[in-house]
Amino acid sequence: MPPRYPIIHATRDLDTSRFLHAEQVDLEFSNGEHRTYERLKGHGLGAVIIVPMLDDETVLLVREYGVGVDRYELGLPKGRLDQDETAEQGADRELKEEVGYGARKLKILHSLSLSPAYMTHMAHVVLAQDLYPERLPGDEPEPLEVVPWKLSDLHTLVARDDVTEGRSIAALFLAREYLAGRLQRT
Repeated sequence: MPPRYPIIHATRDLDTSRFLHAEQVDLEFSNGEHRTYERLKGHGLGAVIIVPMLDDETVLLVREYGVGVDRYELGLPKGRLDQDETAEQGADRELKEEVGYGARKLKILHSLSLSPAYMTHMAHVVLAQDLYPERLPGDEPEPLEVVPWKLSDLHTLVARDDVTEGRSIAALFLAREYLAGRLQRT
């Protein structure tokens, strides 16, 4: 049975947001050219996107409603960092809230930007291994479906219509390459 989508009762433009703020940046390039750019300035301490490995071959994904695209998307658990929280601590907390597991082993693989041309936001990609069951209450409006997926079948996953979030796709490839011993950071 297809999921029942949330009902949108209204939309309105905002001049300000509790999450994002627009700013203008006046730049001078090395050739003397001047430009003014606008960018969205993130608010807060950054974010994490977690690649939770149930075993050496199986990643745990979540199905979550995305209001930006008005549909349910299959992707990785993610969230903002809380005050005084490291990326590893935030990843473990988000994992417990969204997936129902904690991790004994956490490793930051890389950081990803959404759109470096006009956004300051960065998300740390955290590989979570040696999982154990533990749930914390989260801030999601409905329970998230947890979907196990084999990394060896990543090519099938990224071809799906409900897998479009670029950070999840990039993080999955980073994790696959790291676990295969091919990711070498300079």
